[in-house]
Amino acid sequence: MLQLTGLTKTYRTEDVETTALDAVDLSIAAGEFVAVMGPSGCGKSTLLNLVGMLDTPTRGQYVFEGTDISGYSERQLAELRKRRLGFIFQSFNLIDDLTVRENIELALLYQRVDGRERTARVDEIMDRVGIAHRARHRPPQLSGGQQQRVAVARALVGRPALILADEPTGNLDSAHGTDVMQMLRGLNEEGTTILMVTHSLEHADYARRIVNMLDGRILTERRALAVPQAVAA
Repeated sequence: MLQLTGLTKTYRTEDVETTALDAVDLSIAAGEFVAVMGPSGCGKSTLLNLVGMLDTPTRGQYVFEGTDISGYSERQLAELRKRRLGFIFQSFNLIDDLTVRENIELALLYQRVDGRERTARVDEIMDRVGIAHRARHRPPQLSGGQQQRVAVARALVGRPALILADEPTGNLDSAHGTDVMQMLRGLNEEGTTILMVTHSLEHADYARRIVNMLDGRILTERRALAVPQAVAA
């Protein structure tokens, strides 16, 4: 699905040059679930931003679904993000004034999906993540785990090729965090490709492959030692 070769990101000021990502090589196949770990400042968030086309590399090649997008314009990247990527954030990023249904539907409005199809797809995805009974509620009326389910539904409703999850359990207690990880694992088993940044070794083991970073570089890659069993979400 994606191939990074020598991907480098350097930030410059008048006096300082900082290399946030240093010649990273990484390949992720369709259907994989990859977790990226490392201490704060190691480059994992920069990596996720580059893979998510929210930032552009200083050097290196990024091939996504067979096309080198390293030189794409912001307009081209925005269109590709909209059509092919889904994002799940630690902070949920839901709009408090909108209902659960409206928060999820917003992703399809950006894609200009017609009303009848929007309704069908939102209904389907709410059932899939177990949040349909909260369709008319607003985010402040939901628990943290329920809000993250809405965020997952919003990421999935556009039928992306790749889900990018940035500390998806960081604001949840252990029970809700496990619940969300089991849901992500189940989605992966259904064929969704996932790249996740996490500080939790326990949650990283829900992935199939774990990448460890330090100082902007990939140090090691390994298969997860023990993959917890997914349960119905």
